[in-house]
Amino acid sequence: MRLILVGGGLANSLIAHRLASLRPEVDWTILEAADGLGGNHTWSFHATDLTPEQNRWMEPFLEARWPSYEVRFPGHRRVLPLGYRSASADRLRAVMAPLAAKVRTGADVAAVAPRSVTLASGETLAAEAVIDGRGYRPSPHMQVAYQKFLGLEVRTRGPHGLAHPVVMDGTVKQRDGYRFIYLLPFDHDRILIEDTYYSDRMDLDAAAARDLIRRYAAEQGWTIEAVLREERGVLPIGLGGDIEAFWAEAGGVAQSGLRAALFHPTTGYSLPDAARLADRIAATRDLGAPALFELTRRHSLQRWRGAGFCRLLDRLLFRAAEPDKRYKLLERFYRLPPGLIGRFYAGRSTPLDKLRVLSGKPPVPLGRALGCLPERPIAAARP
Repeated sequence: MRLILVGGGLANSLIAHRLASLRPEVDWTILEAADGLGGNHTWSFHATDLTPEQNRWMEPFLEARWPSYEVRFPGHRRVLPLGYRSASADRLRAVMAPLAAKVRTGADVAAVAPRSVTLASGETLAAEAVIDGRGYRPSPHMQVAYQKFLGLEVRTRGPHGLAHPVVMDGTVKQRDGYRFIYLLPFDHDRILIEDTYYSDRMDLDAAAARDLIRRYAAEQGWTIEAVLREERGVLPIGLGGDIEAFWAEAGGVAQSGLRAALFHPTTGYSLPDAARLADRIAATRDLGAPALFELTRRHSLQRWRGAGFCRLLDRLLFRAAEPDKRYKLLERFYRLPPGLIGRFYAGRSTPLDKLRVLSGKPPVPLGRALGCLPERPIAAARP
């Protein structure tokens, strides 16, 4: 049995790792266009997003772990006693290094089919099945907004003083939708500072973001001694769509990661779904192309249909609230009980949780809120 995994990002790397651990008889190859796996990324998640067993096998990929995290808004500041984790591309490459012989870098892919891949050079590779994990693909059947960010991992002159992440500092000046600063303290003097936006547009002014980060650091009393690296990204935020029509575009090719619409609709986080899919693939006996396509398709449909409540809240955020007032919905959400918040991010909201989130006067105009309730079909793709 031979598999070809197209794209060496998080999702396919986790699939390969689980197959190597649990199914050593399966032969696989990762094809990656860049010169290494994982790119330049940090993938964060909440500890309760994964099962205890998944948290255990994800441990080698982690850059850091914390027992709590903080949120800050103009009218509310709170530390939540919920575990938070961050994996890094450097750690991913270290974990995957013993499997380097099964990774082919610099492999530009021109076309994929259920059982073959054609490279830009014209070379064709055959396998029992192909999994396409080359990142998010826009579709006329998906309605999305965006979480976009630029981050600087810096070393500060002296301790920065943060004991836990600040996943949202929404006290900053609002612009281009909901703007917040995201902070991950990896060491006493090493911290990732991200300028982040929940925006209707994909474009990001990198120079302005760098300047805003430096200004924010100065306001916190931090002196940046060195910039260790820069990270940027654009994540889809799900508003609605026709998931069946989206999968009809796949041409029978199994999909993974963002390409399979496997991400949390509200945060854009993809690691929990990547870990779940890796476990499912490693546990299935039939890894032929038809079975693998159906497995990934069904898994994606199940996750999408179970996240309708998240997409409703996203529509309230992006369609009912004025852009510079979007933070008020998050501020209100983060006043709720920690258990409810944890279940929401894990995709396990109960009916009572949903009632609690929607009860009371919404911090958006009521008429707009009511208009966001139905998840209407979309006629065309977003620009």
